[in-house]
Amino acid sequence: QVQLVESGGGLVQAGGSLRLSCEASGNIFSFNAMGWYRQAPGKERELVARIARYATTNYADSVKGRFTISRDNAKNTLNLQMNSLKPEDTAVYYCNAVDNYINYWGQGTQLTVSS
Repeated sequence: QVQLVESGGGLVQAGGSLRLSCEASGNIFSFNAMGWYRQAPGKERELVARIARYATTNYADSVKGRFTISRDNAKNTLNLQMNSLKPEDTAVYYCNAVDNYINYWGQGTQLTVSS
């Protein structure tokens, strides 16, 4: 059983930056992948960024060039650096881990970007 705890959400002005972190139980290097998803009110949950076991990354088109996903294996932590934030980035952000092809989710952290 993998437990994920997100932190770092909050209120930020458009154009600002924020970093989300997700602390995982277990050895994250052994996970198939980890990622960040988000869900805005009235919308479906969508992939923001993902990093696979051997560090291949992929991003949603809407965040390319602004967000960077990274992993600290020593601290079992997944990070998401978010720059040039826009009001449309407002959502609940969820950490995801895939371990032995089973999906695990954090409780979510709210990001609100004001215009």
